[in-house]
Amino acid sequence: MQLGQVFPAQYQALLDSKVSEMQQLFRPFGIDQTEVYPSSPEHYRLRAEFRIWHEGDDMFHIMFDPVTKSKQRIDYFPIACKTIADFMPVLLEALKKRPLLRNRLYQIDYLASLTGELLVSLIYKKPIPAEWQAEAAALKAELSSIQNIDFIGRARKQKILVDRDHLIETLQVQNRQLQYQQIENSFTQPNGEVNQQMLSWACDIAKQLQGDLLELYCGNGNFSLALAPYFNQVVATEIARSSIRCAEYNITLNNINNVQVVQMSAEDVSAALAQGQTLKNINLAELTLNTILVDPPRAGLDPATEQLVSRFDDIIYISCNPQTLALNLETLCKTHQVQQFALFDQFPYTHHIECGVWLKKITL
Repeated sequence: MQLGQVFPAQYQALLDSKVSEMQQLFRPFGIDQTEVYPSSPEHYRLRAEFRIWHEGDDMFHIMFDPVTKSKQRIDYFPIACKTIADFMPVLLEALKKRPLLRNRLYQIDYLASLTGELLVSLIYKKPIPAEWQAEAAALKAELSSIQNIDFIGRARKQKILVDRDHLIETLQVQNRQLQYQQIENSFTQPNGEVNQQMLSWACDIAKQLQGDLLELYCGNGNFSLALAPYFNQVVATEIARSSIRCAEYNITLNNINNVQVVQMSAEDVSAALAQGQTLKNINLAELTLNTILVDPPRAGLDPATEQLVSRFDDIIYISCNPQTLALNLETLCKTHQVQQFALFDQFPYTHHIECGVWLKKITL
C-alpha cells in the first residue's frame, strides 16, 4: 500500500487474511470460534503525527517510508478521521501567513475526538519565543468558526498552552455515554469506533461475572469506567502518574464511585499479592477479587504477572501483540480455558491487530 493511502475495495480481503493468520496462530489453544470486529475502511484514526517540510514559501506534511527512509509529501490523509484530514490543508495555509508560528516548525501532532474536538501540537526545534502564545491564540480565534480547536507549542523543555492540553472524548458503550479526558502526548486508543466495540465486548463478558475486578495497566481508565457497573468494586493499577491523574479525573467526570486507582507497576502488584500485602491503602481482605483484566504493552506479561493472573477465576486479556499473547497463553491455558476470542481491527492496512480473550479457570 502506498504510504498514507487507503484502498477501501481491498479492506475486506486484507482483514480476511489477518483473521486467517490469527486463527492459525491461536488454534493450538482450542479456539474454534473467532469474533471479528472490523474498522471503517477509511477515516478511522484519531491521532496523526507528521514532520513538516519547508521549501521556500511552501510547507507541507511529510511521512518517511519505513523501508527506504525516503520522504513522501502528504496533502490529504484518508487514514485520519475527517476532523484531522479535512483540517490539515487549512491549517498549513493559515500557518504560512504567520511567520512566527511557521518558522522552524518541525512537526505537527493531531489528536481528535469522535465528537469533533481537535488538539494540535506545533513542535519546534528551537526555543519558542514569548510572543508565540498570543500569535497561536489569534490563530485559534481565526479558525474557531470552522473547527473546535486548541493549540499547544512544544520545544525542548517547553510546553506552552493556548488554553488546555487535553480534549474530552465521548464514547458510546452499549446504552451508556462515557466521557474521557485525553491528554496530549499520552496514550489513547487510536481507532475510536473500534475502541467502542472493544469496550462493549468486554461489557458483555462482565455481565456474566460477579465479585470484584482487578485491572492492570489501566491507562486513563478506558476499561475501568466501562466495566464498573458489572462489579462491586474495581481496583485499577497503573504506573504512569499522568495516566493516574487522568483516570481519577475521568472517574469524577462520569460520577463513578466504585473504582479506585492505585499507582503501582504490574510487577509490584504481583509481589504485593504474592506476599499478602495491601495495595497502598486498599484492604484486599474486604474484596472478592476473582476477575482480572490486563491490557499490557507489546511485550506482554512477564512471568511473575503470568503467575498472578493465573490465580484468578476469570481473565480478560486485551492484547496489542498477538505473538506475545500466544506466548502468555501457553502458560495461562495450563490453568484456564478460553471462553471467547475476538479480533479488533484497530489498524487497517497493516499487519497489526488487537485481540481480546476471555479465559475461565479449569475446575476439576
